[in-house]
Amino acid sequence: MSRFFRLLLAALRGSEANLTSGSINRAIFLLSVPMILEMVMESLFAIVDVFFVARVGTEAVATVGLTESVLTLVYSIAIGLSTAATALVARRVGENNTDEASRAVGQVLFVSLTAAIVLGIPGVVFAPDLLRLMGGDPGLVASGAGYTRVIFASAPAIMLLHTLSGSLRGAGDAATAMRSLWIANGINIVLCPIFIFGWGPIPELGVMGSAVATTTGRSLGVLYQLYALAGPKGRLRISWASVAPDGGVIRNLLNLAAGGTGQFLIGSASWVFLTRIVSTFGSDVVAGYTVAIRIFIFTILPSWGMANAAATLVGQNLGANQPDRAETSVWRAALCNLLFLSPVGLALYLGAESVVGIFSQQPDVLAIGVQSLRIFCLGYVFMAYGMVVSQALNGAGDTRSPMLMNILCFWVIEIPLAWLLAEVLRWGPSGVFWSVAIAESLLAVVAVLIFRRGRWRTVNV
Repeated sequence: MSRFFRLLLAALRGSEANLTSGSINRAIFLLSVPMILEMVMESLFAIVDVFFVARVGTEAVATVGLTESVLTLVYSIAIGLSTAATALVARRVGENNTDEASRAVGQVLFVSLTAAIVLGIPGVVFAPDLLRLMGGDPGLVASGAGYTRVIFASAPAIMLLHTLSGSLRGAGDAATAMRSLWIANGINIVLCPIFIFGWGPIPELGVMGSAVATTTGRSLGVLYQLYALAGPKGRLRISWASVAPDGGVIRNLLNLAAGGTGQFLIGSASWVFLTRIVSTFGSDVVAGYTVAIRIFIFTILPSWGMANAAATLVGQNLGANQPDRAETSVWRAALCNLLFLSPVGLALYLGAESVVGIFSQQPDVLAIGVQSLRIFCLGYVFMAYGMVVSQALNGAGDTRSPMLMNILCFWVIEIPLAWLLAEVLRWGPSGVFWSVAIAESLLAVVAVLIFRRGRWRTVNV
């Protein structure tokens, strides 16, 4: 037991960066623990915002929802650049080329800021028009425009918090990425009620207070990341020289980011279409489905930690010219994910009524939530491998294959299948739920087949 706690402390401290030698199981543990905790804090971030904003009123919640839907473009580019940053930095670290790894981070910083400014300024200027375009009524536009302006003004912080975390993960410093999220979200949790409801000399700002708190937290999280990357103890020393535009690195980064951004947009759009089909069966069905989806996403968050660990290990080991060790790392991480998700899926299947009942006791909502959650659980075994292998391809720099896999499984198969089962064959809402389980399982099979072909071993990054 003492050995386990020593290893846990090492993971939280982030004592190792280059993981191209030694025990693979140890490497997976050292990377996945902070990544899992990072994901947990990310989920808490959204819950806290909604919790406090809901106490302001319905219009406040609607303002947040409409703004977030427009902000999807910022998030998608941030996630794409983060995926690219992990692959690029991990490869340079594996090559023991610290200078080029630092240059890659500098280019990530430059591109992230440029993209954030290009996307953020129109959001600030046209905030009322965006809310109006998304269907907001005059009262909502009047009360919510300030929130939207502040959120879009914080686009650089949103972008950098994602992309610098990806850079740190690629460098094997998952612990610093974790701490930056904990700082950002911890500050948000403290400041949210203060700015929303007012305290002492701080006036009550309402829903805009949530934007101010969130922006403050994110900005301080980014400052911590920059200190970790540029400070005296930084593993990668970024400088003004490394931030100066480098056309070759930028082209490489954008090529990788395009696939990562595409993956996020494709996945997000598929959920929108599925929700539209579900909505034809009534609000109770939508409510039950929404509850089940949130439970589903929350329970697989730790799995993303292991998947991101696999991406870093693949990138670093390919950089060290050890493709066999990279492949072994992926299968080990996938097995660990299977050992985690299988009992979680079984527990959720057996206890679905109790878990869904925490969110709603309304009979119709509860019945739909239980039904959908149990069907989703049937895909957990496949997803354990699919998540890890897809991220491993991203870590190798092959972001195009996962994007094409998402198009095939989500747009070509999942959405038409949902409509066919639900509407044509008259399975009702369960047809949509089955389409999710089938598509996620198929995605895992396709990912494994593509990974076993081995083309990822020769991708130049």
